[in-house]
Amino acid sequence: MKVFCLGGGGKICREAALDLVQFSDFERITIGDFNEDAGREVVKKLKDKRVDFVKVDIVSDKKGAIKAMKGYDIVMDGTTISLNDRSTECIAAAGASGINLNGFGEEYKYDRKFKANGRIHVPGFGMTPGTTDMMARYIVDKLDKVDTIRISHGAFRPIAFSASIAETTSYEYDPALPIRVVYEKGRFVQVPPFARPLDVELPAPYGTHTQYIIPHSETKTVAAYCKAAGKKPNLIEVRGTWPPQNMQLVRAMYDWGILRNEKVEIAGVEVGVLDVISKYLQNSKIGRETTLYGYSLHVDVTGTRGGRKVRVILFHTHPASDGSVKGWEKLRAYTRNVGIPMSIGVQMIARGKARGTGVVMPEFAFDPQEIFAELKKRDILMHEKVVKA
Repeated sequence: MKVFCLGGGGKICREAALDLVQFSDFERITIGDFNEDAGREVVKKLKDKRVDFVKVDIVSDKKGAIKAMKGYDIVMDGTTISLNDRSTECIAAAGASGINLNGFGEEYKYDRKFKANGRIHVPGFGMTPGTTDMMARYIVDKLDKVDTIRISHGAFRPIAFSASIAETTSYEYDPALPIRVVYEKGRFVQVPPFARPLDVELPAPYGTHTQYIIPHSETKTVAAYCKAAGKKPNLIEVRGTWPPQNMQLVRAMYDWGILRNEKVEIAGVEVGVLDVISKYLQNSKIGRETTLYGYSLHVDVTGTRGGRKVRVILFHTHPASDGSVKGWEKLRAYTRNVGIPMSIGVQMIARGKARGTGVVMPEFAFDPQEIFAELKKRDILMHEKVVKA
C-alpha cells in the first residue's frame, strides 16, 4: 500500500512520517509539500528507500494536487485548519482514504464522495482531538449511564513555532468564532473565550492549571457517540491550556481587542494588528521557545455503573523532554505526541481496522483499546483512576 503525507515537511507531519517508517509496512511513503526544501529535508532525515518527495500546492494548483494523490491508498493530511476544506476535497477527488489533525467540521460535506469511493476519512486524529476522543469513548463504554464528561489538555509548546500553530492559537480564541460550544442538557450552547475556568490537575511535571472552554470537535463527536450508545450525558465540556506565558499573552490580546485583527495603517500599508504580532512571534526567539515542552491529556467522566455513582479519570504520560530520552528532546516531546496518533490512525485504516466509509468521527472509526496498545509501543501511556463521585 501507498501513503501520501500532505504537508509532510511540517514539524508535526514529519513526526507522523517517521512513525510510519518505524512501524508500518507501506511500500511507498511520499512526502508532499509546497516547500521543496523542507520536504526533501524530511526525505533525507528518514533514510528509508520507501520515502520520496513530490512537490504539491493545494492552494494554487488544486488539479495538480489531486493528480499527485491519485493512486495512493491513504492521504495523511498535516495541513492547517484553514486548508482542511480544500485538502479534504482533494483527497476525496483523488479517490483515497484520509485522516487529518484538526477535525473542525469542514470535512463532512465530502461524506458522499468518500462513500461513493468506498473510502473512509477520519477528521481530527492527533492528540486533541483524536486521542481524547478515544479516552472519552473508553470510559463511556465502561459505564451504564453518563452524567458529565470533562475533556482537558495542556499543550506545552511555544506560541508560534510554526505558522500553523500561530493560526491555531488565534483561531481558538477568536471572539467571533461560532463553534466554541458546550453540550448542556441536550443542546449546544455557545460561550465566549475564557469561559468556565476550571483548575485541572495534570501529572508531573505540568501541575495544576486553570483551563478554559475551547472550540474543539470532541464536544460534538463525543455527544454523537453517547447518543448512539444510548448514554446521553447532561454535560460535555472541552478545555485546554498552553504554557502560562502563552495564556497571559492571549488573554491580554483578547482584553485589548487585538484578537479581532482590526486593520491599522503602517507607513501607508494597511495590515491586521494580530497578523503583525503573529509574524513577530514566528520570527523571534520568545515566540519559538518555551520552558516546558510536552502534552498532557485529562478526561474526567461521572456516571453510574452497577447502580453506583462513579467518577473515572483517564490521563496520559510520555517520555520527558529534558533530553534524558533520545528523540523526545524539547519541542519533539510536543510534536511527537501530536504526530504519532495520526500515523497510528493511518496504519489502522491500512490494516482494515477502521470501521465504516465516508467521513467518520474518531469515536466510531477506531477501537480505543487498539489505539492505546499502539501508543504504548511508543511509550505514550494511559493511566486510569476510579474515585468516589
